Parts: sequence; structure tokens; C-alpha cells
Amino acid sequence: MTGVFDQALLRRRFGRAAPGYAAVARLQQEAESRLLEQLDGLAGAPSTVLDVGCGPGRATAAMARRWPGARVVGLDLALPMLHQARRARGWLRRLPVVCADACRLPLPDASVDLLFSSLCLQWLDDPGAGLAEFARVLRPGGTLLASSFGPGTLTELRQAWAAADDRGHVSEFVPMAALGGALLAQGFGDPVLDRDLFVLDYPDLDGLLRDLRAIGANNARSDRPRGLAGKDAWRRMRAAYAGLVDGAGRWPASYEVIYLRALAPEPGRPRRSAGGEIATVPVGAIRRRPGR
Repeated sequence: MTGVFDQALLRRRFGRAAPGYAAVARLQQEAESRLLEQLDGLAGAPSTVLDVGCGPGRATAAMARRWPGARVVGLDLALPMLHQARRARGWLRRLPVVCADACRLPLPDASVDLLFSSLCLQWLDDPGAGLAEFARVLRPGGTLLASSFGPGTLTELRQAWAAADDRGHVSEFVPMAALGGALLAQGFGDPVLDRDLFVLDYPDLDGLLRDLRAIGANNARSDRPRGLAGKDAWRRMRAAYAGLVDGAGRWPASYEVIYLRALAPEPGRPRRSAGGEIATVPVGAIRRRPGR
């Protein structure tokens, strides 16, 4: 059965983006920094930390510096990202890394104290299955810190393409309510969800499209249109997007970032599966929309 996203395409795109990813992933780094700030609320130092979807290892290295006595491991689907991550802490202290699927973690049950995952969940065909796997590898009472893009991401681009044709040109992401429901279904305790709405400004549409390609985040839907869009469709899309440009000539690109924090299920806590219940940017270039 075909999934929501073309996972092989995502692996290739993120692999190609790896060498220059850190230089262009402004919004991703801002969201990652906000998630890292939540580490201050942890009760004690974890002994084992897993960074799922670690990319070039910026957060992995930060956690390794924060807890020098802990085993901090970076995991990613794209091997070239892991080549970057291994060097993120410096040449003399290489980070341990694993190339694997977030829904099939090659770790034993109850082996991780802290699972950190910044902007990875949205690329899974079933984020609920990813959270089930996170629950499996976390020790009872361990901490999950994760973030995901929400459906308010790239709304301008989606709206502009909708004015051009009825084909799926922009990736769709899971809303906050569904992520919260998935946490509860997997037995996570004390779940806290929050979100930020950001706007990145571009001098033109081409700049936005270049950035999406540079970080490997352009359309990866399995049902995406194959081949190039026609000239008329591109013209209609550009004209529709131009209608959203403000008086300063800024082309906006909105991003909804959803943050999740929860405690891993205690032994025997009910969880739900398909079969029923079971037990056991330069920051200055980013504008934050008012309201939460």
C-alpha cells in the first residue's frame, strides 16, 4: 500500500540537502532551539538520549555537551545527514549515529531516558505509529520532547496552487488535536501541547522555492503530480501568490510548529493499537504571529 509520503524520495532529498542544510534551515533551527529550551524543565540528567530525525546533528551535539556523561545518539533516515552529524561535536569526539526509520527504531524496549525529535513526525506516513515506537523504546516515566509541522504550514503556497489547478502540490501535515489524541492513545502521561505560528519573508517567490529545495522539504506526497507543471499553471500560481505580497514587497511563507511534551507510559498502562487496547534563519528574518 502506498503511504502518504514517498519515503524513498524523502531519503534522497534530505541526503542531497545535507551538506548545505545548516546554512538555509532558518526556521528549522529556530524550532529546534525552542524545543531545546524545554530541557531546562527536566528533573535530572538522563543517561541515554535519542535524537530522532537528528539531521546534521545540531541538537544532538548540544545535548551531548549539556550531559557529557550521557550516551547521546543521533538517528536519521538519510545517511549523508548522519555524516554531518558525526562531526557536529568536533573531530576528536564523534557522535554515535544510527541510520534507521523512525517507525522502526533498532533499539530495545525501555532503553531510552529522553527521546528528542524536532520536526520529524510530520514526514511519517502515520505519526501515531511513530509515537507508538517512541513509547516502546522509552523507559517508563522517560520524557518525550518532539515537534512537528502543522496544517498551517505553507498555507500561502497551498492557496496559490489551489488557484492554479486541483493537483496536490504541497505536503499536508497532521493537526495538533490528532497529535494529542495519538499521545493519549499510546498511553503517554501528562501531555502538554503548544504551538507557534511563524512567517518567513522572501523578496520573491523564487527565493522561497529555492529554500524548500535546498532543505529537501518540497512536495513529497505520494500522490504529487509527476512531471513539470504547465506554464499556464505556474503563471496562475504566481499571480495568486502575488496577491498575498504586502506593501513592503515581502512574499510571506507561514509555518505552524506544534510542540509535544509527555512522559512515557508506566508499565500496564493501556495503549490503543489497530487491533484494540494493549497494555504495556537568522532569527531576525522570522516574524512570529501574535496569539498562540
